[in-house]
Amino acid sequence: MTDATKTIKGPATQEFIDIDKIRDGIVIMKNGGLRMVLLCGSRNLELESIDSQSAIIGAYADFINSFEWPLQILIHSRKMDIKPYLASLEERLKVQENELLKIQTAEYIDFMKSFVTLSEIMVKRFYVVVPFDLIESSKEGPLDKIGSLFRPMSKKPEEMDDEKFRGYQTQLLQRTEHTILTLAHVGIRSAALQTEELIELFYNLYNPEEHESNISK
Repeated sequence: MTDATKTIKGPATQEFIDIDKIRDGIVIMKNGGLRMVLLCGSRNLELESIDSQSAIIGAYADFINSFEWPLQILIHSRKMDIKPYLASLEERLKVQENELLKIQTAEYIDFMKSFVTLSEIMVKRFYVVVPFDLIESSKEGPLDKIGSLFRPMSKKPEEMDDEKFRGYQTQLLQRTEHTILTLAHVGIRSAALQTEELIELFYNLYNPEEHESNISK
């Protein structure tokens, strides 16, 4: 991990979000809380056998009940850009010497273009947010804790020096490792997003119009 500290830029946007900065793969909130974000795989339960479904549901129940802190599970859908894929097919079409394959490739390209015109192709990504707050109140109920994951405190906490950050980071990493291992028991692979990946994720989330504009070019 790098020691570089990076801040999400954009003064107009910055006023409305609760993120202060991103450092060493950790989101530092304005209330002083820390967050790590896991990108997770998925499983199609309907494709599993009945016994396998029961085992997966049981493992997921164990996963949910194994935490003493709140987790946030997010599903993010975005339009998939297939233009680079179509461009690569068209390049192959130009150099294809087999006439049958050439016809089939051209028909496939036309099919994909018409399919995209009729319906947007969406891609879903799954995230788990692992929190660590400096003060975690035992009076909060489960719904209050979930809502507080990205909720600002009424007053700004004291500045966090490097020594405190490293101590809090260690505890957050332990929670994250536990989350990754318990997800693996459900058959879901996950990995923590690093600084550059987090910046890209939040930039796209808070600038959807610009992201859509880049896709359409």
